[in-house]
Amino acid sequence: MSENLYDILAQGFPADRSQPAMLLADGTALSYAHLEEQAGRYARLLCDLGVKPGDRIAVQTDKSANAVFLYLGAVRMGAVYLPLNVGYTAAEMAYFLGDARPALVVCRPQAEAAMREIAAKTGVPNVHTLDAAGGGSLTEAAADLEPLAESYPAKADELAAILYTSGTTGRSKGAMLTHRNLSSNALVLRETWGFRPDDVLLHMLPIFHVHGLFVAINTTLAAGARMHFLPKFDADQAIGLLPGCTVMMGVPTFYVRLVGHAAFDKQAAANMRLFVSGSAPLLEETFQAFEQRTGRRILERYGMTECGMITSNPYQEAPGRERRAGTVGFPLPEVEVRIADDAGHILGTEEIGVLEVKGPNVFAGYWQLPEKTAEEFRPDGFFVTGDMAKIDAEGYVHIVGRAKDLVISGGYNVYPKEIELVIDQLPGVVESAVIGLPHPDFGEAVTAVVKRTGEIGEEEIIAACAKDLAKFKVPKRVFFVEDLPRNTMGKVQKADLRKTFGETFKAA
Repeated sequence: MSENLYDILAQGFPADRSQPAMLLADGTALSYAHLEEQAGRYARLLCDLGVKPGDRIAVQTDKSANAVFLYLGAVRMGAVYLPLNVGYTAAEMAYFLGDARPALVVCRPQAEAAMREIAAKTGVPNVHTLDAAGGGSLTEAAADLEPLAESYPAKADELAAILYTSGTTGRSKGAMLTHRNLSSNALVLRETWGFRPDDVLLHMLPIFHVHGLFVAINTTLAAGARMHFLPKFDADQAIGLLPGCTVMMGVPTFYVRLVGHAAFDKQAAANMRLFVSGSAPLLEETFQAFEQRTGRRILERYGMTECGMITSNPYQEAPGRERRAGTVGFPLPEVEVRIADDAGHILGTEEIGVLEVKGPNVFAGYWQLPEKTAEEFRPDGFFVTGDMAKIDAEGYVHIVGRAKDLVISGGYNVYPKEIELVIDQLPGVVESAVIGLPHPDFGEAVTAVVKRTGEIGEEEIIAACAKDLAKFKVPKRVFFVEDLPRNTMGKVQKADLRKTFGETFKAA
């Protein structure tokens, strides 16, 4: 049996390939036959461009059906798919391309000139374009090609994708995900969440990270189901489509906006069997408000770039195994979790420590960083997530904090050190500390606290960050202080800063 992710997903495709796989915003229905054909054409084109199994394909494009087909085609012919946030700046892209050394980079048409310049400097041999409508030079080049007939016979431990996740040192790390990592997660989620061929997923997530690409798309395809595939979240549009859907996956921001919409009620959600939330903590008040409004409980789950999905609240609820606000449920089948202290000693029930995980979903390591990889794994194979957690007496996992000061804003991971490096090099800045503050819409708002000597102001710092960083990383506010609070060891006390400025966005 093939261990290629594409072939494993294809085993779940409907026997009648004329069945729709994707329903687009303009009403177009794209069948599974079309999906297979287009994925095969892109796979053939990659081969013709000289891409070999194991080569990286970097993609920074708008969300489109053809972007999904490119992903599937890349996996099918053995390439390693590297999706990149469309918000990344030229400076960030130069780092990613220089580190990953892809054989091809695909970008938006308006970014082609700048991308060709970056590609020339980083040694990337091929540049193609793909636009929001699915057109561009890549699509044109693939249009008349004979689809690749057979998939590359990938082994389960060969790489299928690399996703970059920033580190606390400011250097982004490429998490290497194998065919087994992605296929095992898709099949487990299909069964755990009860996916079936007649399901219709409302897909309004981006497709450059784990949630929108691997969790939503892979699980839907593995079930032979279909999805309403929309460019981005829009509350009005979502409420209009929900009666024709059965499943929705979203970040907490989506659910906050739905609950705040006057037209969202029990009738709008009547046909839905499952609402899933992830990528950031779901506030208990949102969970409760949603249940009061619709009579449905949101299913919160927990995962990360390096592991895909790790835990989930129950799909089938029963006494002692219901969906509980403030928890992320139980480990998924085949996944082990435990709580340990910094030295690796295993802790008991209700004790808070670092969550560690082991299973077929756990990544192969960080791209070209063997020493960093070794640091993050225990000798018995458990991956140290860096998330502070506890497991209660009934087995529910509670995420209580983040050991690495990660900020999650609007579902996107933001590592303070990366922003601090940009701010600290500005004239007039002595030192900065970046924190996340509670925000009613984004969950957390990126905020900078700065010690300065010059006349540099808030707008100037925000503008400097916007020049070098993706929009979601740019501070929403900057505060100035005489000195940053420190402990006896000289470490900046970010908890004190969060307490001082914690009410900033309360009325936002």
